[in-house]
Amino acid sequence: MTVKKRPSDLSSLERFNLYYRQKEPPLTAGEKAKRFIWNPKTRQFCGRTASSWSKICLFYFIFYSALAILVAICMWTFLQLLDDRQPKWQLEGSIIGTNPGLGFRPTPPEVASSVIWYKGNDPGSYHFWVNELSRFLKVYKRDGKKAGAGQNIHNCDFKLPAPAGKVCDVDISAWGPCVQENNFAYHKSTPCVFLKLNKIYGWKPVFYNSSDALPPAMPDDLKEHIRNLTAYDKNYLNMVWVSCQGENPADRENIGPIQYLPNRGFPGYYFPYTNQEGYLSPLVAVHLQRPKTGMLINIECRAWAHNIMYDRHEGMGSVHIEIMVE
Repeated sequence: MTVKKRPSDLSSLERFNLYYRQKEPPLTAGEKAKRFIWNPKTRQFCGRTASSWSKICLFYFIFYSALAILVAICMWTFLQLLDDRQPKWQLEGSIIGTNPGLGFRPTPPEVASSVIWYKGNDPGSYHFWVNELSRFLKVYKRDGKKAGAGQNIHNCDFKLPAPAGKVCDVDISAWGPCVQENNFAYHKSTPCVFLKLNKIYGWKPVFYNSSDALPPAMPDDLKEHIRNLTAYDKNYLNMVWVSCQGENPADRENIGPIQYLPNRGFPGYYFPYTNQEGYLSPLVAVHLQRPKTGMLINIECRAWAHNIMYDRHEGMGSVHIEIMVE
């Protein structure tokens, strides 16, 4: 409760203000806004005098300058710990781990989808898939490789690995029907799908070094292929093998014969990946030679090596593809 003072209890200044102060007329909203922006009596701009504004500006200038210096020091320290050529955390010590994933191209426009669907007699229908593969394979073409990277590329073989400082070439020009000039055989209702292993820095595959010690889960046709191939040349044991087959019995009946180009796996001389200049991931072109039309075919492609773990439900070591040709 506020007690109102009597005139006799007021000080001299209070009595002066009470009787002699000139009352100002009420201000409109526009005049109040102008008064807030600039008050000529108190010489305040937006409620602060020049001295107050200078102090607050000086404070924020010092505060943000110190913050910028602190961020710059942290960033400089962080960059000193990084290497331009190799990651700090590798293999078991990294988030990626040591189990490379298997991917395929062309990929559908929907991220969560794995369905390749088109009409074999409709060029507009398969045009998208042909363009997707053409864009993906552009870096693999000799005329599309950068000048610096092209000089670093070497034609490798099991008996002729890449010399120091060079990388192995991936020559896609002679992959039979799975070439751009042939529309990757999509117009013939016998599409090609390209497989690749995801790159993991420093990862080396542990090969099946004997054709007599292959895993029981490996398809019989792949086992026979390995035995026939390695009987001719033991160097082919240094291969990350690939198998593709229908996931279900009906899919295995509908998928038809499969051709793998240029090999049925990824040759060992492409590994390890160490961020070399001009490095190209090895590819395997999977050509479905006579898939049944009008049927959705579920395909599982799997990579085979001792240190590639497999789990269908987790998608480890394999990739799921769905193809439907009408």
